[in-house]
Formats: sequence, structure tokens, C-alpha cells
Amino acid sequence: MRAVTFQGLHQPLAFEALPDPTPGTSEVVVKVGRCGICGSDLHMTEDPAYGCKHGDILGHEFAGEVVGLGSKVEGLKTGDLVSVIPLVSCGACESCRKGEVQWCTQFGLQGGGYAEYAVTRPNQCVRLPTDVSIADGAIIEPLAVALHGVNLSGMKAGDKVLILGAGPIGLAVAFWARRMGAAKVAVQDIADFQEQRALDMGADVFVVDPADPVGSAERGLGGKADIVFECVGLPGLIAQAVDQVKPRGTILLLGLCTKPDTFNSFAMLSKEVRLVTSAFFTRQEYEAALDALDAGAMEPRLLVTDTITLADTPEIFESLKRRTSQCKVLIAP
Repeated sequence: MRAVTFQGLHQPLAFEALPDPTPGTSEVVVKVGRCGICGSDLHMTEDPAYGCKHGDILGHEFAGEVVGLGSKVEGLKTGDLVSVIPLVSCGACESCRKGEVQWCTQFGLQGGGYAEYAVTRPNQCVRLPTDVSIADGAIIEPLAVALHGVNLSGMKAGDKVLILGAGPIGLAVAFWARRMGAAKVAVQDIADFQEQRALDMGADVFVVDPADPVGSAERGLGGKADIVFECVGLPGLIAQAVDQVKPRGTILLLGLCTKPDTFNSFAMLSKEVRLVTSAFFTRQEYEAALDALDAGAMEPRLLVTDTITLADTPEIFESLKRRTSQCKVLIAP
């Protein structure tokens, strides 16, 4: 099969030929139809904290067709179109039965989507309804990540929401916040590349003012935010969010930051700010994201700005490390 592999930190990915995978007795082989390039994939090739090794195949936002089944696999058949939940789990423990697969003792992260074929487990495969495309199946994961964050934030209908970062996760938060009844949604970024997309996905206002991020957001939102979603993952943004949230408001962290960060805890304490972290999602939230697409929600499909081949992936991947008008790029192996 053709695949794109990790070569080392700060090095371009490589397009190469590898043996076709075969399933173990309890495994499934999926012919990858679409795989999204995630911002965390970009970080993985630059930051040793993620632990990538030479030869790894990245890609955890993928969907495709079941083409191989292990002898003990039940509930799936060849030809099924599935979206793959990229959280490895046993499927049988109490956490898995609750849908909280991220707390399974066998938990791990599923990669492999930057290839023609990927091996996964049957409990990670979610069948796609007739009206949901393979491309739709590849954007369910970021939608579920955003939904998990919104759910953990405790957002209520009528809340004012500020979203820091207009990447796919921030834009997906705007979609869910609007869908779940936020009174006003503001998206803030340091560039205006995604302004129209943010407005189309549910934001009321888009704020770009690096010189005065706190004041400009407050003016755009009409006051302090009930909830600030930090969807960037850069040092300094928690401190900024403390200034932007109202007393007894909530800051919800969705951005992945592997560097130490500092903030004035007295400023947070004096406002009784609630700081909440969000990681991954539940199976129920993954299925809710799929249900939204199946019900006809068009806004999440606006995330996709380009579809590329595997051969073009190394070059495009490098270009995405610099801010552009691209949002979610899908690979079509």
C-alpha cells in the first residue's frame, strides 16, 4: 500500500510503499476513504512530547470501507462504510460500557489514516448512515472533541461565549454553541483568514485585534464572556482568558499546550473563575456529532477547504505549518 510516514522531528513526511496490513483475529482492516489533517498532527512532527517514532503513520480523523475482518470479529461485514473512533479501547470494561473509552486501561491513540489501509478494532467502528458521506465521516472526530468541551463547560442557553482560535476546533465550538442556544458567540483570532467561515458556522462576531485582545473581544461580545474556550494551546492565553471572562465564569481548555504556562492565580481567585480541562470525547458525543450531520447540518461541512492525494501530502503538510486560508484539509488515499 501507499502511505505517508513520519521521518523525524522537524523533517518532512515521506511518501512510500509499505506492505498491505492483515487483521489480527479481533481486528478490522479499513480502506481509508478520507483522512483529515489535524493541527495536533502538525505539532507531533515538531514536538518531542508526543513521542512519534520513525515510520509512524499519522492520521486519526478517518473514515472508509471495511475490507478485512479477523476471525473473531462480529457485528461488521466487508463493504460497511465506517467512521473510526481514534481512541483504542477494549470495548468491554466498565468505562467502555459507559462510552468513556478514554479511561479504559487499554486506552491509546489510533493513527494510520495517512495510508490506503488502516487496522483498527471493531468497537472503534461506527457505521455511516446513507446520507453521511465518507468525507463527513472524517470530520466527526473534531466535532466530537468540540462537543465534549461545550458539554464540560456547563454552557447554558443565553450564555455569552468567547472562542479563542479560529481553527477547526474553535469553529466547531462555535457551531455547537450556536446550536445549543448561546445568546452571543464571538470568535477571536490574530488573523482574519477564517472570518467568513466562523460567521457561517455560528459566530455573531469575529474579533481580530492583537494590540487589544481583551478590550476588542469585550466590545464585540457586549461585555465579559460567561465562558471562554481556549482553542489554541499557546502560553499566555489562560491569563488573557482570565481578563476576558466574567466573575464566576468558566475557562474551558481545548488547545493542546505542551509548554509550561503561567498566570496570575490571584486574578483568577478574586473572580472565582472556574478552569476546566477537556480531553477527547465520549462515544455518545461521537455519535451525536454523526447524528447532527445525518440530520442535515451543513455548517460543519464548511470546515473542509481542500482534498488532496497521498502523494501531495508531504508538501501540503509542511505548508500547513504556516497560517493560511486553509481550514480542514482531507487526504483521499
